[in-house]
Amino acid sequence: MTPVVPQETAASAMRTRPVSTAPHYTGCPLPLTLPSPPLGERIKVRGLVVLLAFGLLIAPLSADGQQATKVRRIGVLDSTFSASTFTPLAWVGAFGYAVGRDITFESRSAAGEDERLPSLAAELVGLGVAVLVVNGRPAVQAARKATGTIPIVMIVEGDPVKAGLVSSLARPGGNITGMTVLTAELNQKRLQLLKEAVPRLTRVAVLWNPGDPDKADEWEDLRAAARLLGVQLHSLEVRRAGDFEPALKAAVRERAGGLLVLADRLTVSYQDVIVDLAAAKRLPAMFPLRTFNDRALLSYAPSRSEITLRVAAYVDKILKGAKPADLPVDEPRAFELIVNLQTARAIGLTLPRSLLLRAYKVIE
Repeated sequence: MTPVVPQETAASAMRTRPVSTAPHYTGCPLPLTLPSPPLGERIKVRGLVVLLAFGLLIAPLSADGQQATKVRRIGVLDSTFSASTFTPLAWVGAFGYAVGRDITFESRSAAGEDERLPSLAAELVGLGVAVLVVNGRPAVQAARKATGTIPIVMIVEGDPVKAGLVSSLARPGGNITGMTVLTAELNQKRLQLLKEAVPRLTRVAVLWNPGDPDKADEWEDLRAAARLLGVQLHSLEVRRAGDFEPALKAAVRERAGGLLVLADRLTVSYQDVIVDLAAAKRLPAMFPLRTFNDRALLSYAPSRSEITLRVAAYVDKILKGAKPADLPVDEPRAFELIVNLQTARAIGLTLPRSLLLRAYKVIE
């Protein structure tokens, strides 16, 4: 079915808005509203992020002020490079936990090497963690094989029902729940924004990993969207770190006027490399998430703060006795467009003012 590129959808909200306290599903409501950070704030969080702020589950005092008697372990498993660092944010006390008194964290990262995930998942299960927070479909699949009883809170892209991770979004069943980012509409919106940034754009190189089971469908969805936008796509397939430089050279050779990156554990793990190569080739590039240092020209992605808070709310409910099977899988509702004017100047591109006015953050 030919997708329609939306002019304004939930995924096209260009500024972060306060996260609604009314949940998409009623299974996991949010406890507070997030403020937008100052425009000039420098974000130093590395990697896919949402896992890096799990220090926010900093821990609770009971109603009568007594100290918890049992310290419970939270396991964190990531397919990329991001699981080993925690960055507590301003709202770390939202759920009333204290690290070391009520909970501790055990984090493991496969650093982009999926073959390590089964042993890392088994290691966390062997430590007796109370909950597993797992980022990326390969990591979720590894965790699922490692345990059928320990609750798993996932953060994945694509359809978790189609992937066989849950029975349905409303009633997951089993021991898995969490957040999912349905990517077809998001990728179409990214292509639309790239076209808006470069109005005369006619050829776009798409960097993607065919080894990821979701990416072939995303590629086909993009091709349909490109026809509606009058843009021709050129496929750049990458399967390992050494493929990035030849792929970007091919983009220049094919006279691509822009680059669109599809997210998977490979492109996320090496996004800094891609940013540098795109800048060196003077290619306007759109990324599927905020890069480690915000040097990308454009990125459009769900709010990391919102996802982190929602995942923390799942963990909090599970620690208080809720079952994953009863907590519906949710989707993000806040999205952020990040624009880097320094990168734009470096590659000789003048961005439309209309795009800048709609950005969540503009890096001067």
